[in-house]
Amino acid sequence: MKKNIAILAGGDSSEFSVSMNSAKTIKESLNKEKYNVFMVIVRGTAWRLEMDGDGDKEVLIDKDDFSCTIDGEKLQFDCGFIIIHGTPGENGVLQGYFETLRIPYTTCGVLSSSMTFNKVFSKNYIRYFGIPTSRFYGIKKNEPYSIDHVVNYTGLPCFVKPNRGGSSFGVSKVNRAEDLEAAINKAFEEDYELLVEEFLEGTELTCGLTKTGEQELVFPPTEIVSKKEFFDYEAKYTDGMADEITPARISAELTKEVRQLSSRIYDMFNCRGIVRIDYIFTKDKLHFMEVNTIPGMSAASIVPQQIRANGQNLEELLDLVIEDAIENNQKEGLRQGNA
Repeated sequence: MKKNIAILAGGDSSEFSVSMNSAKTIKESLNKEKYNVFMVIVRGTAWRLEMDGDGDKEVLIDKDDFSCTIDGEKLQFDCGFIIIHGTPGENGVLQGYFETLRIPYTTCGVLSSSMTFNKVFSKNYIRYFGIPTSRFYGIKKNEPYSIDHVVNYTGLPCFVKPNRGGSSFGVSKVNRAEDLEAAINKAFEEDYELLVEEFLEGTELTCGLTKTGEQELVFPPTEIVSKKEFFDYEAKYTDGMADEITPARISAELTKEVRQLSSRIYDMFNCRGIVRIDYIFTKDKLHFMEVNTIPGMSAASIVPQQIRANGQNLEELLDLVIEDAIENNQKEGLRQGNA
């Protein structure tokens, strides 16, 4: 019997359109002989089922049990495939909802999602394991700060980033101290907390991976060469504005180090599902930048490129992740039932 899979897309952040593009690829790639695939658009408190070929019909999701009613028939879902970049999909909110209802979902859990989504927390956490990362200065909205103090600590140039956000929304590269305040105000449009981060000049690398109960798949790292001043939104999503080279043009030794460190970080944060980890290689060291627990999955995104370079196809990987989510949920249900 086919399983009903709900792809949750959209969200409440600036990454709404990015999520929709990822969701489209997921929907096209899932095995239709094995799954009934439905798109659920999440926006604020209004969750609706996207009806193919019937744009006038609105089917709302009943959030009491994550179901909906179509032509008098109740539709329930066997698994939620979360592909929302930003809130509420990447920060643990949806994960907590699904765990409350004991419905399987395909991403990291509540704690690891919230930890990794918070750049300040994840960088502080990673330091305890002796993994190098950039220096940074955290600032909260309405909290006093000194431009001189920040610049003295991070140096110039530096980056200003929303603490919780993605796709480079609200991110600025600052070359002059007099431009720092404007960059801070821009970042505060995305989040009430930000970080000013030192600029590390080196090779930008990123590595996707997933682990299930049966296997570990660490994909070939990608080297990112932006044709803009940095890998901003335009460089990420505009053809020709960046070179994403898979496999990366690095030594076999460094490739091995990236893959091993990515596997280690995946376990440190207790990740699940498909994850991508970003680095800067500089001064003969890998510097951790961040964990993307719901990386972009459009046809042109980095992780699908890495999957193809690893000799696999997206359908196989998605199937693996869904079945693992369902199996883990069943095991957890048995543990709770025996408690």
